[in-house]
Amino acid sequence: MGSYLFSIVLTAHVLVGLGVIALVLLQHGKGADMGAAFGSGASGSLFGASGSANFLSRTTAALATVFFLTSLGLSYLATDRQKAPESVMDVAPDVPPAAVDEVPAVAPEAADSKAQSIPK
Repeated sequence: MGSYLFSIVLTAHVLVGLGVIALVLLQHGKGADMGAAFGSGASGSLFGASGSANFLSRTTAALATVFFLTSLGLSYLATDRQKAPESVMDVAPDVPPAAVDEVPAVAPEAADSKAQSIPK
C-alpha cells in the first residue's frame, strides 16, 4: 500500500511541477510594462505597474501550494519506510567463537613444501 501511495504522490508532484513551470512561462512579465512608464505607450494593466491577481497568478499560487504539500508528503513517505541497519554487525548472525583446540597453532607442512629448507 505504501509504495502505491508513494507512486501516486510522486506522479502528482511531477505533474504539478510541470504545471507550475508552464504557468510561470505563460505569464506576462513585470518588466514588459517598463516602456509604458516612460510614455511610449499605454500600460496594459488597469491597476498600475503591479497589476492585479489574475487567473494565471492565482492558479500558479494554488499549484505552488500543492507542490509544497506534495513535497512534504513525499518526504514523510520516504522516511516512513523500514530503516536500513546502521551497521553490518546488526544483521550478522550470532556465531559462537571457535574453540582453541579446533584451530591449529601452526599450519601443517606439506612433504614437497620449501618451508622445510628455511632455517629457523
